[in-house]
Amino acid sequence: MNKSASVKVYHGYGHTNDMVVYGHVFRFKAKTTQKFSDSSFVNILHLLKLFVVKPYPFVKVKLTFNGQEVYHKTEYDGFFKFEWKALEEVKAGWHTVQIVALDEQEQEIAVGIGKIFVPHITQYAFISDIDDTIMVSHSATIRKRLRELLIKNPRTRKTFKDLHQHYTALSLAHTEINQPNPFFYVSSSEWNLYDYLLETFRFYKLPEGAFLLNQIKRWKDLVKTGKTGHEGKLIRVMRILDVFPNQKFVFFGDNSQKDPAIYTAIVEKYPKNIEAVYIRNVRKDREKETKALLARITAQNVSTCFFNSSEEAMLHSRSIGLIVE
Repeated sequence: MNKSASVKVYHGYGHTNDMVVYGHVFRFKAKTTQKFSDSSFVNILHLLKLFVVKPYPFVKVKLTFNGQEVYHKTEYDGFFKFEWKALEEVKAGWHTVQIVALDEQEQEIAVGIGKIFVPHITQYAFISDIDDTIMVSHSATIRKRLRELLIKNPRTRKTFKDLHQHYTALSLAHTEINQPNPFFYVSSSEWNLYDYLLETFRFYKLPEGAFLLNQIKRWKDLVKTGKTGHEGKLIRVMRILDVFPNQKFVFFGDNSQKDPAIYTAIVEKYPKNIEAVYIRNVRKDREKETKALLARITAQNVSTCFFNSSEEAMLHSRSIGLIVE
């Protein structure tokens, strides 16, 4: 095996007839074990390491899941996506998957282990943006966004007040405590930040879920982090709806960038699949255009909530019966 090569597997999702998992193969990836420190220098160094990567393009990868094997190749940036039908029924919960990178002689280059999330059959599923919807990120301003990323670590990043209570209540609404509603976190942030985001979400005890992020970047493109991929975000959200056509979805986003327009386009295409759309008001200068887009959503008989605080959003969730206490 190539000691400098590695396989990174991200949380996948699906059900028996449509399993999906993503990942990257790297020729080299800097060691990024996090030391949680109040030192800005330590935090900056750690963040920079997340972008010190050398992808392994067009290499063969083998997925093993419950004895089943599926083969694929990485793309030019080392990214791979497996989509397959399981040979046997897959029970709800988290399942282990192994991905092996192979050379031309079928010898192992590197191995990665990941997990796939198969939701219980529940009434609702939730799709949430991350930056400025869950975490204070200042996405619209490059300088402020980079300051949040560089100066703070995953445990000192701030989530919005009362958001934990809201998302936790939604995860348990209309279902059993051992069968939580599924959450999907979709962002324009890059896959470089996957472990960073995972640590933040676990530290703040947000509902476990699958992340769908944007194309990986190299260190020289760090200043562009989170500023691309909105079209890809639209496609990723629609892909989730296609995989789970029998569940009602609730969207969460903000008006710092393109969420209102993306969600409006999806609602107009899948009006019967969407229960509600929540938009956090973080850009006062965009209130008028946001309200105009939400009016189009309301016209499709989908409930909307344009809110300034998570407390407002929780009250709305109770008023439409999403949360029953």
